[in-house]
Amino acid sequence: MNKKQKLDSANFSHFSSGVLVLENKTIFKGIGIGYQGTATGEVCFNTSLTGYQEIISDPSYAGQIINFTFPHIGNVGTNNEDHESDKIWTKGVIFNSEITNPSNYRSLRNLDIWLKKNKIVGITGLDTRSLTNFIRDKGAPKGTISNNNKGIFNLKKLTNSSIKWPGLNGLDLAKIVTAKKKYTWKGFKTWKKERGFEKNKKKKYKIIAIDYGIKKNILRYFSNFNCQVIVVPCNLESEEIIKMKPDGIFLSNGPGDPAATGKYAINIIQRLIKTNIPIFGICLGHQLLALALKAKTKKMKLGHRGANHPVKNLINSKVEITSQNHGFEVIEESLPKNVEMTHKSLFDNSVEGIKLKNKPVFSVQYHPESNPGPQDSHYLFNEFINLVKKNAKKKRY
Repeated sequence: MNKKQKLDSANFSHFSSGVLVLENKTIFKGIGIGYQGTATGEVCFNTSLTGYQEIISDPSYAGQIINFTFPHIGNVGTNNEDHESDKIWTKGVIFNSEITNPSNYRSLRNLDIWLKKNKIVGITGLDTRSLTNFIRDKGAPKGTISNNNKGIFNLKKLTNSSIKWPGLNGLDLAKIVTAKKKYTWKGFKTWKKERGFEKNKKKKYKIIAIDYGIKKNILRYFSNFNCQVIVVPCNLESEEIIKMKPDGIFLSNGPGDPAATGKYAINIIQRLIKTNIPIFGICLGHQLLALALKAKTKKMKLGHRGANHPVKNLINSKVEITSQNHGFEVIEESLPKNVEMTHKSLFDNSVEGIKLKNKPVFSVQYHPESNPGPQDSHYLFNEFINLVKKNAKKKRY
């Protein structure tokens, strides 16, 4: 049997122990890392230079395989402090270069070991630039990633898995990643080099965070502002939230199609808007707020994922470098007259922020909590807390 026949029979043992097969039958070969197994999802790329542990543990990546454009992933290892959620929902990861021995004083284990522990399928030694160019030109495809140390793969089966997977359009993933019952955040503030995580002992304001896939660093930011944060499931009825007498309501980030999650979330948010309680949304929370205000959303060709996205603040004309992770966007032309666009992307002019003109309600598409990423947009938490302070004095329900 010649080399071509061996390749056709799907014996990759001479070439690789990892493979990525896209829905159009394009095959990328590499070296398998992390968990030995197979996973199917949407293949996207992330342009961040740092923060891979936070990225992989972000629940917003549920249903996705992340292709990292920065080649040196894993060089600072992993630790027990930088998780953005207790369970990892990312389907798989793709790296260009081999994972080296970690060099960082906070590192506790090699990234490869961490991937195995969290059952994340990975592949390295792959031409990530070529894959990124493919996504740029064709859009984010469905794909199946497989790690097998014997290097034997059933390519037809892997291709069929990619083709048959329904994709993110119409998929409600928030109900999968959300908290199963309400809980009170333990109060840790954002990490400081000198002290690590300090606990917030003051609870001046009560924030109800609706969990569509919330990141822990968002909760830490609220603790910085002396808030008690109660996290509730994404489908908790508005009446139950109002009974808790919040000073502010937060709509979290999360994965999946906002229109699908909106089937139950829109009515909840619309009822909460009527109370005049300040509302702040991020990422999926931004999209759901827009839907509740009768705007529309759509799937993006590429999505925005990385810690280096320029956004213009249309209120003060300043440019912010932001951290982003989303594959859907709010359609600008669908915004009603009582909604103002406050921020826009300087990459593609897409909607990055909105506010309701006659109520203390606003949202942004990007991640101001900067984990990972720049700190240009921290002021949004200040703006929300200022609204919360005013509401705490009124307590209108």
